[in-house]
Amino acid sequence: MTQPIQSQHSMHSERSMYAEHSMQTCIEACNYCHQVCLQTAMNHCLKTGGKHVEPEHFRLMMSCAEICQTSANFQLSNASFSHRLCAVCAEVCEACAADCRKIGGMDECVEACEKCAESCFQMASAQH
Repeated sequence: MTQPIQSQHSMHSERSMYAEHSMQTCIEACNYCHQVCLQTAMNHCLKTGGKHVEPEHFRLMMSCAEICQTSANFQLSNASFSHRLCAVCAEVCEACAADCRKIGGMDECVEACEKCAESCFQMASAQH
């Protein structure tokens, strides 16, 4: 049994609204993660020193901030490959969260990275 055209249109509109909401949520998560990683690296890590400024950790935090900003920009412009970039962003965010958790004292960064990774994984797996 086929649905009336109006219902099919409503279902398409609901999916579109969900996709737009999901993308907006992901953009916000990416922007927030970019901000937190950059601020944490440049303020907390540089001030604290030690393991916080070891090259591998510091590069990871800066890479995370950069990929989050790039991912948000790709989504904002509805650019091709934005879903693939989201997948990479999610991987970098997961690595950054794990490293920040291991070193300690960066709970806000861990939470922002985890939220961004989750949102980016969802966008990466979304069907267009």
